[in-house]
Amino acid sequence: MHIVDGALTAPVLAAGAVLSAGGIAIGLKRLPMEKIPAAGVLSATFFVASLVHVPIGPSSVHLILNGLAGLVLGWAAFPALFVALLLQAVFFGFGGVTVLGVNTFDIAFPALLAGLIFSPLIARAPGPMGPVWAGIGGAFAIAATTICVGAALALSGDRFLPAARLVFFAHIPIMVIEAFLTAAAVALIRKVKPELFTTLTEEPAWSAS
Repeated sequence: MHIVDGALTAPVLAAGAVLSAGGIAIGLKRLPMEKIPAAGVLSATFFVASLVHVPIGPSSVHLILNGLAGLVLGWAAFPALFVALLLQAVFFGFGGVTVLGVNTFDIAFPALLAGLIFSPLIARAPGPMGPVWAGIGGAFAIAATTICVGAALALSGDRFLPAARLVFFAHIPIMVIEAFLTAAAVALIRKVKPELFTTLTEEPAWSAS
């Protein structure tokens, strides 16, 4: 869900850069050694999943899987997704360099919210309820991302309001697809490496200490 260069005003770009820099700093501090491989895999997953995209005005529609990143990584989703977005901007021209901060925040902040809300539920849920919560979390992350993208566009001028509304409705099918993909991924993770969720919930995810 990339916003392209030239679509946003300077204040929106500056706010996105500052917020993303803060999120990346906290994420790096909160990334334990044992989760670095998972961060790399999820960064690559986002990179590949979002390569195929359909332009919609100043944004685009594609798979994101940021909900899965947030469920597993929490704050560390910020640096993981930032790296993928940076590589896409440099090598493929997706989004752009000037909007990198806004695109990172729009995708990583909803991922973080999904982790804060749904990871504790997944860790405590018995049987199939874990993947169910994961699916809801995956859809939630996409919905929240569309809201963030729409807000960034709306704050940059009334001319972007139709595109901001279109971004949400165009991503409704993506929400459904990502709900199933996230649920399936979490079902597999809970079988082979369930500690990825328990370690995320051992201390408050909003703590930077």
